[in-house]
Formats: sequence, structure tokens, C-alpha cells
Amino acid sequence: MAISGGCCVEVCSKEDGFLGSYYKARLLGKVSKDKYLVEFLTLVSEEDEKLKLREVVDAAEVRPCPPAIKVAEFNVLDKVDAYDRDGWWVGRVTGREFGEDKYSVYFESSGDEFVYSGYLLRVHQEWENGVWVTSNVRSRQRTRLIN
Repeated sequence: MAISGGCCVEVCSKEDGFLGSYYKARLLGKVSKDKYLVEFLTLVSEEDEKLKLREVVDAAEVRPCPPAIKVAEFNVLDKVDAYDRDGWWVGRVTGREFGEDKYSVYFESSGDEFVYSGYLLRVHQEWENGVWVTSNVRSRQRTRLIN
């Protein structure tokens, strides 16, 4: 991946209970061929909660931050990312509250379903071979990161 220090990235968690969630971070530098030092923007250090968490992570767990895709609304079965517990979690829309901007989202990884306001959801995108690919059929597009 061609990203450099200072870039906005997302880091995929491999920890139990957080598997598949993504956390926004700033890339501080390359530590080795396949490791990066990152500083998380929403997570703090356990030792000093005033300091942002810094970790060395595998390059395979790092991707550029996805571009924003504006949508007027989400439909049932749309694959989305929901912002919860300081990170983005992959789920699927299972319902919508009539007349409101609230959506039920099911998370296959945990079997849980929660309700979110629309502003806490984004179109799910996968980073594949240097290209962002959206998951929803109605908004399927390929977006190349410009940088």
C-alpha cells in the first residue's frame, strides 16, 4: 500500500470482541517491511487516558480512510458500517423506523442488532487492490483513492 507518514488510515482490529471493526488513526511511520506505527484518533492509552493510543500494527490491518459517499437513506439489506464504541462496525440494515432517520442494523459477527441514527452509518466499502469498492448494489461503484 502506498501511504506515507501523517496519512489518515483505518486499522482493523483482530482482538476478540472487536474482530472486524475499524478505528481511525494517523500513520506515524513504517517500523519494518510489514509493520506500521499508528496513533489512534479515538482510542486512548490504558496507562494515561489523556494520551492517544499508539501501537505497532501489521500492514495488512491498515487501509486508507474510505471516501465519504452521500446517500439520502439506506435500504433494508444494505451493508453498512455503524459508528459505535469509537470505531466502525460492519453490519446490515434490517429495518427502518417509519418517518425517522433511524435504522436497525444486524451484526453477523456478534449476532446483535441495534438501532442507529442515520448520521452514525456509512456505506460499507472494501479496499481491494488499491480501489474502494462499495457493497450495495444500488450504489455499486469503484472509487480510486487519489493521492
